[in-house]
Amino acid sequence: MRFSVLILAAALVATACGSGDRPATASSASSMGGTIIIPILGDARDIFPVYVSEMNGRRVQDLVFDHLAEIDPSLTTIGDKTFSPRLAEKWAWTPDSLSIAFSINPKARWHDGKPVTANDVRYSFEAFTDSKAASPVASLLGNVDSVSVRDSLTAVVWFKKHTPEQFYDVAYQLIIMPQHVYGAIPVEQLRTSDKTHTIVGSGRFRVVRWEPGTRIELVADTANYRGRAKLDRVIFVPTDAAAAAAQILTGQADVMEAFPNDQLSQLDSSKVARPYTVPQLGYMTMGMNRFVRKSKTVPHPIFSDARVRRALSMAVDREAMLQNVFGKNGHLSHGPFAMAASFADSAISPPRFDTTAAKALLDSAGWPVGANGIRAKNGRPLTFSLGTTSSAFRRRYSVLLQDQLAKIGVHVDIEPINDATAYDVISSGDFDAVLWGFSPDPGPSGFIQTWGTAGIGQGQNYLRYSSKKVDALIDSATSSFDRAKSKTYMSKAIQAIMDDVPAIWLYDISFTNAINRRIDVAPFRADGWWVNLADWSIPADKRIDRDRIGLDAPKP
Repeated sequence: MRFSVLILAAALVATACGSGDRPATASSASSMGGTIIIPILGDARDIFPVYVSEMNGRRVQDLVFDHLAEIDPSLTTIGDKTFSPRLAEKWAWTPDSLSIAFSINPKARWHDGKPVTANDVRYSFEAFTDSKAASPVASLLGNVDSVSVRDSLTAVVWFKKHTPEQFYDVAYQLIIMPQHVYGAIPVEQLRTSDKTHTIVGSGRFRVVRWEPGTRIELVADTANYRGRAKLDRVIFVPTDAAAAAAQILTGQADVMEAFPNDQLSQLDSSKVARPYTVPQLGYMTMGMNRFVRKSKTVPHPIFSDARVRRALSMAVDREAMLQNVFGKNGHLSHGPFAMAASFADSAISPPRFDTTAAKALLDSAGWPVGANGIRAKNGRPLTFSLGTTSSAFRRRYSVLLQDQLAKIGVHVDIEPINDATAYDVISSGDFDAVLWGFSPDPGPSGFIQTWGTAGIGQGQNYLRYSSKKVDALIDSATSSFDRAKSKTYMSKAIQAIMDDVPAIWLYDISFTNAINRRIDVAPFRADGWWVNLADWSIPADKRIDRDRIGLDAPKP
């Protein structure tokens, strides 16, 4: 957006006008206080948990709402040993392991002061899984049969079958929401109701302002049952990559995810910001739509043929592209998983780089080279559009892919995708090919959401990939209590996907974040650098004007 800098300035002015210029309070003068500005690419599509399905929304969700239990940094998804109490202060399994009774912390309160109850747990499960709600993450709760209320502080979760990840299924995947705020809204109206734009959670931050396209503002919940956040305020501001980088280097903004690689030298020498390499579970692809744009049934004239998809994969030098864009900081992708995943298998790799074989494969598929150097079949040229957002990394990759595919007679048109509408474009299938990153959940069950048939429509399987063989292998992997066997099943599922070549696997997402030097950070976690943001702090002697505006809500 060309007006992104103005938006950021306006956010700061509005906040300052709402509180006045006054000294910090006694608490903020020690460890509490400070405002951080986080520019984001695009905007949150939604921050009501039932419909959160992209990273901008998830960041807000994770800071404002709570889980029943919290996973530790190992992200081990089997059993409950790596989970600590959150909304639930304890839990108990039945002997047959088909139900778990969660005891809600009696001190837990919603941001409006009402107590958190077992009814909230039951309501949340029903809202996520009701087909009329059409939640994109409903499939993640597929093994949960129901939730019953034993008493006001005891919710009993019942499962369809005993599985290794069943505790994770509910503790990690289910976001608890207040029934007294949202329960009266008809389920089919949750997406459009004005009430779901008034966000009431139980986390250490609460939402005080959500202006789509402009900003999302959070402040510390000072009465939180887990203790108030150390920061006073966090403001997310939609912008583009170039503007965000400039704001970081000038101190107008404080935290940027994926700082442009070609500007890292400026970050290294900056007295304002510093680099942080954070672990990630994501990976980047060039996804190929096997259906005509926006269609769910009509085969794509190019990408419906596995031979063509394989030829395109073989025609690109992934290592050369990685070096060109990331230098020594890149990590080559092995397939539809990040090497940080528990089921990662380094023995698996995409089709080898071989332009001679790629050309032969296209010839055999009926796409000979024409007089103009472009391949064609039955009069249709081998031409497609490649969508990409404003990300500097993706744009550089789009040019490199365009150049390399041209060498085998394939013409690629680069199609810019507006960051603000990217999710709608991708989820509707309005693309031929697209540079798109996947950030799946840490366990094998998260694979269902991105590559399982159940993830189509109500998940994040945007390429609409479907394979009965893959579905069966994932089911076996998520059902096995033997970790070695589970990993073997996952390797077979991954290999089956690789054989189908629904995408070109480019790189594992391992970006360098930029963080203002006045900020002290808490430990990062691979499934979200922001999960411990409530424990970030700004020492009193390093605070600037915006850190001293306090907690007063800004005036409209």
